[in-house]
Amino acid sequence: MAETLALGLIVGLKDTIEQDLEHVAGLGLGTCQLSCWAPDRLDEQFARKVKAATAATGVRISSFWAGHSGKTVWNFLDGPRTIGLVPPSTRAQRLGELKLGSDFASMLDVPSITTHVGFIDEDPNRPEYADLVRTLQDLAAHCRRNGQAFCFETGQETPVTLLRTIQDTGTDNLGINLDPANLVLYGKANPVDALEVFGPFVQGVHAKDGLYPTDGRALGKEVPLGEGKVDFPKLIGALKELGYENPITIEREISGPQQVKDIKRAIEVLSPLL
Repeated sequence: MAETLALGLIVGLKDTIEQDLEHVAGLGLGTCQLSCWAPDRLDEQFARKVKAATAATGVRISSFWAGHSGKTVWNFLDGPRTIGLVPPSTRAQRLGELKLGSDFASMLDVPSITTHVGFIDEDPNRPEYADLVRTLQDLAAHCRRNGQAFCFETGQETPVTLLRTIQDTGTDNLGINLDPANLVLYGKANPVDALEVFGPFVQGVHAKDGLYPTDGRALGKEVPLGEGKVDFPKLIGALKELGYENPITIEREISGPQQVKDIKRAIEVLSPLL
């Protein structure tokens, strides 16, 4: 069982990367996940800039969160046809972009990439599901060649669907980035209970909180950590029982002074649990 888990923060890939990592270090945090939704920025020049920033600040990147181009709608109506690799019309382009993200992470010596795959079909007999699995096998093989794991971020799929998808993809470098709030926001599972289904595959964790959806069309509401339905004492205790030793990465999907305030509060809440 891990004695103490590291605490980190999710950081967007911007020209201000050194200042942003200085902010992470100033909060007393030593790790981050680096996130980017602009694949055209993922080149050697930017990689050198990021490496210089990590060297200057001492902040370690635990995973590269690879977004993709194109329309993405975070709800139950348009999400299934716009998010991740699931939509057939954008799959080939996004596969190429995620491979580019893997190559960029390799330049940074980051051990994994993470993304939302999308609303994975719960019926494994449908041809759409088999097509997605073949795409995931292609992507996972590319990550393996770069010495990386590929991590599914939880959210749009039930825990058992995610477990089956990992088993059917069948490569040895697959993991899960557990965002417990997403399981709540999408109404898919209680995060603590979900660990009984896929716990051994968890390689990353987002510290985010939220409320369950109430109208069947819009996701539930993200709220400051400690004010939602995620039981972080039980969750972190269960992760430690599973032998989880990687960072816990704070994510607060707002901006401005309130975001900073909520991040500092999250640090206060989480630190005694680690």
